[in-house]
Amino acid sequence: MGAVKTKRMPRAVREQQMLDAAVRTFGQRGYMAASMDEIAELAGVSKPLVYLYLNSKEDLFTACIRREAGALVDAVRAGVRRDLPADRQLWEGLGAFFAHTAENPDAWSVLHLQARTHGEPFAAEVTAMREEIVAFVTQLILAAAREAHRDPDLPEREVAGLAEALVGAAESLAAWANATPGVTARQAAATLMNFAWAGLGDLMAGRPWTPPEEPQSPHVG
Repeated sequence: MGAVKTKRMPRAVREQQMLDAAVRTFGQRGYMAASMDEIAELAGVSKPLVYLYLNSKEDLFTACIRREAGALVDAVRAGVRRDLPADRQLWEGLGAFFAHTAENPDAWSVLHLQARTHGEPFAAEVTAMREEIVAFVTQLILAAAREAHRDPDLPEREVAGLAEALVGAAESLAAWANATPGVTARQAAATLMNFAWAGLGDLMAGRPWTPPEEPQSPHVG
């Protein structure tokens, strides 16, 4: 029986099998509780083979983070068509994000929860992924806003802050949607669009909200 499980196949295919099993185990049981024995059994290979391919539990977890982070970034980028209006671009990007996290809940658990709570090397991998998504969203909003009100001097720093806020909201909402029965990816994307686009739509039209001026202190002068 064991010989059937470990029959010859390309190394890359077998490694993906191991990563699939590891993502499922880490996502459902958590990094500390997951065992290499359990991962090997789920992958249909021996534990020594897992160590041969991926060296250690830490290296295996890092490989899972990198693979799933890359898949999420690729999904968001692929979801956005630059020939669409600005609101549709954002809608498609959010839709791709929520669809991917809904279809891959174990991977999202690895990225959003496990990797961030088990040490700096793991957290750094997720931070790099997040920075890439924020940069992509920043450029998306920046280009659309500048085009909408013909302002080539719209500060990128201001838009980067909006992108940070939007990505942070998307992350929290994805965690909530995955834990709440009956919430679809489309509903989650629509919720965030309704939350964000009123403000972003005004920005696109050159009507940013500005805080009131602070009253002068009576002691000044």
